Amino acid sequence: MATLPWLDPEELYFPATHTALHEPNGLLAVGGDLSPERLHLAYQSGIFPWYEEDEPIMWWSPSPRAVLFPDKIHISRSLRKRINRQEFKVTCDQAFDQVTQHCALTPRGGQHGTWITEEMREAYSELHRLGHAHSIETWNNGTLVGGLYGVSIGKMFFGESMFSHQTDASKIAFVALAQNLQRWGYPVIDCQISHPHLQSLGSEEINRSELNDFLERYTVKQGIEDWHSHWQQPINPGLVQPI
Repeated sequence: MATLPWLDPEELYFPATHTALHEPNGLLAVGGDLSPERLHLAYQSGIFPWYEEDEPIMWWSPSPRAVLFPDKIHISRSLRKRINRQEFKVTCDQAFDQVTQHCALTPRGGQHGTWITEEMREAYSELHRLGHAHSIETWNNGTLVGGLYGVSIGKMFFGESMFSHQTDASKIAFVALAQNLQRWGYPVIDCQISHPHLQSLGSEEINRSELNDFLERYTVKQGIEDWHSHWQQPINPGLVQPI
């Protein structure tokens, strides 16, 4: 059985992603810390943390990898109708800590508890303060009803989690994100692991070498630094064809 590398918190490095275990899919290393510098290096390398309370930090780089190309996002007829009713307002970076809290606490079918520990929330809050993590919020009559958050490095966005307290609230946040990223020249959204919710929006799988090509090309480019000031609220379902 392969031995997983244990990362020293004092040393900033990761093993090569091709050494990740096949079972479980993509487990690469254990230990280290959640400092902004390590998280930045992780995402730039196609690696992300995922672990539960009372476990050591686990680092993953699965292959195949779920991604969504913003210019290929799917908007179903029912979702298109909901968007056209203009029930929701979608904002960016207005309630980051609220979004991560809802992502942590909202029950999910087939899951017990959450992997978004308080340690994780604090780490991503610091990334947000530094301008590397962002939230998209969906509001209905002033109440936060859905949203998502993730990490942006260069012109790559790495989705972390989403929640929904009303039908399609998280999907509408994702559509708004994809349309703004397309406008800003971001070619791909890393969705990490394939899931039916994301598949319904058009996510697909690519292998690790394809992901690495995107990482090498786009994480070094100049991305949008102030998402809030560049954010456009209107969601235009006419940009894509219904399915």
